[in-house]
Amino acid sequence: MKEREYLARLSIKHEGNWHAIKKGIEQEENVDNISIEEHYITLLDPGYPIQLKELRNPPWVLFYQGDVSLLSTPMATIVGSRKITAYGRDVTRLATDILSRKFTIVSGLAKGVDACAHQAAMQRGHTIGVVGCGLATQYPLENSDLYLHMSARHLIISEYPRLTPIRKYHFPWRNRILAALGQCIVVTQASTKSGTLLTVNEALDLDRDIYCFPYSFFDNEGFGCNRLIAEGAIIIYDKEQLEAINPLRFKEQRLL
Repeated sequence: MKEREYLARLSIKHEGNWHAIKKGIEQEENVDNISIEEHYITLLDPGYPIQLKELRNPPWVLFYQGDVSLLSTPMATIVGSRKITAYGRDVTRLATDILSRKFTIVSGLAKGVDACAHQAAMQRGHTIGVVGCGLATQYPLENSDLYLHMSARHLIISEYPRLTPIRKYHFPWRNRILAALGQCIVVTQASTKSGTLLTVNEALDLDRDIYCFPYSFFDNEGFGCNRLIAEGAIIIYDKEQLEAINPLRFKEQRLL
């Protein structure tokens, strides 16, 4: 059995649990009775995104639907609140429209900012959704049409095998992939206790540039963005800033 196939079978056996897969490798678990019925790419494959290898715990396997070649393109991650406001929608669409001219847009396929970013990206370029459950589950249900379009013409990835159910702890763990894939992270809306901040913390550990839109002092839905700006994130105050973000600049930084 090839090593990549062994990793995929282990992942299916342990429902994508990173630590259980690691233990299975160390103990040379037998997985001969495990079948694989979905597309996947492993840590051992040439097409595996090099930026994911910067993580402390890079995914052993990514299961996917759609155009896996998008993982080799320049990517920018756009994240934000599930309870999107009118202002949040406007700035998400603005950022996505500009960045999708040069980047594949990555987001988490949740409702709110994520869904808005994916929809806007499909109007101009391409997008990748990173989900926290198996690809047989379309969550949330309101994004079902989005799942269908993206799995046909764009890309959806998960480190969890197809039939893995939704588990709450999967989503914070999923955020490290969102943080790593993007050459930069754009936060368009974040409240006081937004899960978006978990993605940002991962991105900071990876030395990614963080961009945030500012909010009114009285707007609690944007408190997280304002706090990130106060802590050193780059404030977005005009369109020219977004237009100046260039994939080549990030490539040059990596070479230094």
